[in-house]
Amino acid sequence: MRWTRAAGRGLLAAAVVLAGYAGLGSPAGGGPAEPVAHGGGRGPVTLVTAGDLTDYLDPVLDDWNRARPDEKATLVELPDSADETRAQMVTGLRSGSSRFDVLNIDVAWTSEFAAAGWIAPVDPGRFPLDAFLPPVVDTATFGGRLYAVPYVTNAGLLYYRADVLAKEGERPPRTWSELERLAREVAPRHGLDGYAGQFLPYEGLTANATEAVRSAGGSLLGDEGATVTADSEATVEGLRFLADGVREGWIPEESLTWKEEESRQAFQDGRLLFLRNWPYVYALAGGEGSKVAGRFGAVPLPGPDGPGVSVLGGSNLAVNSRSRHPETAADLIAYLTGEQVQRRVLTEGALPPVRASLYSDPELVRDFPYLPTLRESVLAAEPRPKSPRYDQVSLVVQAVVHDAMAGRQTPRQAVARLARELRSVAREGAEPVRRGAGPAGED
Repeated sequence: MRWTRAAGRGLLAAAVVLAGYAGLGSPAGGGPAEPVAHGGGRGPVTLVTAGDLTDYLDPVLDDWNRARPDEKATLVELPDSADETRAQMVTGLRSGSSRFDVLNIDVAWTSEFAAAGWIAPVDPGRFPLDAFLPPVVDTATFGGRLYAVPYVTNAGLLYYRADVLAKEGERPPRTWSELERLAREVAPRHGLDGYAGQFLPYEGLTANATEAVRSAGGSLLGDEGATVTADSEATVEGLRFLADGVREGWIPEESLTWKEEESRQAFQDGRLLFLRNWPYVYALAGGEGSKVAGRFGAVPLPGPDGPGVSVLGGSNLAVNSRSRHPETAADLIAYLTGEQVQRRVLTEGALPPVRASLYSDPELVRDFPYLPTLRESVLAAEPRPKSPRYDQVSLVVQAVVHDAMAGRQTPRQAVARLARELRSVAREGAEPVRRGAGPAGED
């Protein structure tokens, strides 16, 4: 996952802002790679990531380099934009480049990179997977094999104005109907808009829409992208929740242009009763200059009849299938996912760790009071749809859901279109991938 500039300024883990536009193509050799070797291939390695906005990785790698002077790790930071980061990674991987040994990739990219043969399977016995929060491990698998190791995680939360609800004698909503009632009736009495998320057509909308569909009991894809499951009443219900909110006015129309930061700023400026966003908002909204500091709380997302489902964010660490030093690369991943560094991921990097024990550590909970709520959300969260053509899947979801929310299609019409377009993507993904090929219709 790529994190917003806000996380770099301060303070907590930030939001997913990915959207891949480069098409799948085979690396030299094509197809899934062989498992990473553990009997050789030692030497200097390069870790590539999107911009390290809190500058915590340099000290972490300095400690590694002091301990392993013959296997030094060099950090390469790509642009802050996840789109640009992914594009640069894909360009190198498609050419068969061995420049990057360890790749810090969004959890939604794992299936795509694995199917293309750009990253190699890793030995699950090499890593303490049972020490991680259970749902995060699934984001690192494809085709029944482990292709990466979870590094940081994330899950959506519902932020609410605790002061407003207290004045009204209300509790935070646990169901969509409670959320809708409070957003429709209570918010206007206090000069607030009701509810917002990230509804601009980009990856954030894919996350919001997937959460709504999954909370309603539906899904978009099955069999790791081979089967389309979107054409269901549950998917209609999920899209109707979002579309009706805009049509009825308790979701402001303005939010159709918002990403993480615009929605966070609206809540922080005291304009919203409820906000769906990532954990990084907790510290920023409670910080200096915030109009809601000390006046808000966060709970897991609601669903139709009870707690809803968040999608998992975060990033995984993978080994380039062309790495010249795969053994050292695997060791570096083990180091970065060890408990000591995972603690620094949170305290210095402002990112949610994947180690389960850290979420109940008294000292950390005191400093990061959102941790128990985030743990609950992560344990109930599910991955975004897995697909070797995830970039195309996400673009379809964004376009269709935005049209439904903007009133250009009914939810039922949108679901029929969504299923039709996802089937087209699935058929394209089932075709053999030609070496060096781009998206369908391009070479």
